Amino acid sequence: MNMETQLDPMKDDLPLMANTSYMLVKHYVLDLDVDFKSKVIEGSIVLFLETGSKYRQTSIAGKECCQSQFDETCKMRVSEPCHVPVINVSTCLSKTEYSDFAVSGKEEEATSDENSNHSNSEQASGISSSKDCSDTENHGNKDFLLVLDCCDLSVLKVEEVDVAAVSGTEKFTRSAKLTGASKELENLRNLIVHELVTLPADHWKEQLHYFTHCSQAPGCGELLFSTGTWSLEIRKSGIRTPADFPHAIRIWYKTKPEGRSVTWTADQSGRPCVYTMGSPINNRALFPCQEPPVALSTWQASVRAASGFVVLMSGENSAEPVQLREGMLSWYYYVSMPMPASTFTIAVGCWQEVKQQSFKQTAAETNTEFSLPSSQTDFRWHEEICGHVEYPCRFQNPAARLQAVIPYRVFAPWCLMESCEEYLLQLIPQCLSAAYATLGTHPFSRLDVLIVPSNFSSLGMASPHIIFLSQSVLPGGSHLCGTRLCHEIAHAWFGLAIGARDWTEEWISEGFATFLEDIFWARAQQQLSHDEIKGQQELKALLRWRRLRDEVQNSEEELQVLRPKKESTGELSESGASVVKYGLKAEKIFMQVHYLKGYFLLRSLARTIGEASYLASLRKFVIKFHGQLVLSQDFLSMLLEDIPQQKKAGLTVESIFQNWLDTSGIPKPLLEEGETWKDCQLVQQVSGEVTKWIQTNRRIRKSSKKKMKQDEVVFQQLLPDQLVLLLESLLEEKTLCPRILQCLERTYQLREQDAEVRHRWCELVIKHKYEPGYGDIERFLREDQAMGVYLYGELMVNEDAKQQELARKCFAAAQEHMDASSAKVVAEMLF
Repeated sequence: MNMETQLDPMKDDLPLMANTSYMLVKHYVLDLDVDFKSKVIEGSIVLFLETGSKYRQTSIAGKECCQSQFDETCKMRVSEPCHVPVINVSTCLSKTEYSDFAVSGKEEEATSDENSNHSNSEQASGISSSKDCSDTENHGNKDFLLVLDCCDLSVLKVEEVDVAAVSGTEKFTRSAKLTGASKELENLRNLIVHELVTLPADHWKEQLHYFTHCSQAPGCGELLFSTGTWSLEIRKSGIRTPADFPHAIRIWYKTKPEGRSVTWTADQSGRPCVYTMGSPINNRALFPCQEPPVALSTWQASVRAASGFVVLMSGENSAEPVQLREGMLSWYYYVSMPMPASTFTIAVGCWQEVKQQSFKQTAAETNTEFSLPSSQTDFRWHEEICGHVEYPCRFQNPAARLQAVIPYRVFAPWCLMESCEEYLLQLIPQCLSAAYATLGTHPFSRLDVLIVPSNFSSLGMASPHIIFLSQSVLPGGSHLCGTRLCHEIAHAWFGLAIGARDWTEEWISEGFATFLEDIFWARAQQQLSHDEIKGQQELKALLRWRRLRDEVQNSEEELQVLRPKKESTGELSESGASVVKYGLKAEKIFMQVHYLKGYFLLRSLARTIGEASYLASLRKFVIKFHGQLVLSQDFLSMLLEDIPQQKKAGLTVESIFQNWLDTSGIPKPLLEEGETWKDCQLVQQVSGEVTKWIQTNRRIRKSSKKKMKQDEVVFQQLLPDQLVLLLESLLEEKTLCPRILQCLERTYQLREQDAEVRHRWCELVIKHKYEPGYGDIERFLREDQAMGVYLYGELMVNEDAKQQELARKCFAAAQEHMDASSAKVVAEMLF
């Protein structure tokens, strides 16, 4: 067993192969057909490219200066073949299979208009095998290779796009002095793309117009390509430098039904659907792309699906479908804010829009006094110039800056529409207003919320303009639904508008969202007093502390470190390629260390500085860094700069790294705090109830058959988080008799509570082999797959034949549609 759990870097680390230092994708145009019969998405993607930071040409026409610099790079790097941009990627990954090897029949030569055929053997030598990668002959060839991240895709053809054939593009090239007839057309095309991708932000509509027309321009020569396990490599014969490489290319491809970026399944009403479920490999099995976060790009997409299906996507516009022919609709979305390709999200299904009953106007929409930012003076920074690359930014738009509630819609499968009307619909404007009151301008212009199928492996996922929520947040009152919604809304700022420059620093997104979830939720429940809010937050801190303590005891130390790459966090190889440490480890998906330690760090900083100054610093951080990628130190140094000396209490960026981010286990400063939450009134109330239950349990066990009517115990009503703590405390009792369990369930109506409470109830049922509760476990494993994985382990550990049978039965029923990582982890527990 132990051998199995050791980390295998080939299996556990996720490679980011794209050579972004040499070329960057600035814009993607997707044109796709979704076919539910074959479970395939097929079509084309056009990439508009610019040369990367390592390779900035001084002028589009004069190339000499950059050729020599590029050659130097190659010479310098021969000794460490992994970094050579022109070398085949299999040097980095021993397991690269060139199985989908493809050879184009025709390729346009740079020097003449004749087409020459390239034979297979010639192609094979062009992209060498790994063993001779440092040989000198290989460098004699030195064609530039564009490397894209790609996996589980069938690439059919790659071609150069003739953007010069598009009418209107000539205005982009008037100023150019082009020389030499043979190179002229290539230079002209690349110049058009360069001018197009660098248009100023206020020309974004015109830019989109030309992207659309250029993406539909004819091909002008096929390019050579080959696919490895993790990458797609493209070259043009005789082209040695990124500057000469075509800047607009079209890739024709189709996904594979088993591809790991999307999941084909059925919704809760039994209708087919497909969606990006936040796979550890992100979107590379949906379209060839550049995965490293530095590759910020915009995108637009036309997606066709049969009538009856609704296409939702991360896009600024609410798409209106266009009928193409009988039974076929087309949906078009775009974004104008550059973001990592990994944040692109799509969901196609028979979703129904859940609309507000017109007579029920929600509180947040009628109650406007609450929606202005808590202190307007903090918002003067808006007048500063933004620090990001140019795009039409909402922080610079006066109307957007005053919008407390952005336009929103809710979609769900038909059978869950009523559940959404109950709480979710009213909660969205309240949570959006609360977020605005805390952080100011919403970075995105609209929001769709979709209740995704039951095989979704977490409670929520945020992407630009769209949030996926698990059906598990709907039943049992507004608490779980509201807190989770707040968490996902917080990701609009932390995780999307501000991203981690190195993906191993997940805490920047998850720690902030967890911390802000509490702040937003307190504001969204407008009727609460300061003490009630503080009580709720202390109780939540205690629950999170208990979870962190359990997780630290039961997980590998390597996975508990928030900055696994320490000082080298954010460093890339020469080509821009890198590795996400443990990015493919199945267990990691179910760990919450990044959420919890990140949250406790931010909470401790807030307590040191005082909440008001802390939130002012957060707003300042958002204004300074939105639209950019950050490392931990960017936030920490800015925060420490703002703290008056007497409050610093020895805090430095180094001490925070040392205590919180670079070590496994529970951070030292937190160990001292663990006791303080027990004094909180909500926690003490739970302790009182726990004592009553334990005494009642003892009495019942003593009195055996005698009736206990004479001294009926009165139990108090508890909040959902209090119920979680109550059940966790009772889980520490060695024996609870069946009558107590029955009584517990009836007293608090546990079957009607939210998923967090029902999860603890299921744990009690398993621990005490309480058979009347086995139906609850079965229901939980079916309907709450986002949280159920842990229960499979509990059912097996008890070594009780009935429980193991129950686990296998539930897994057999759910397995086919289960999320791949969940299924892998569960199968290891069961077999």
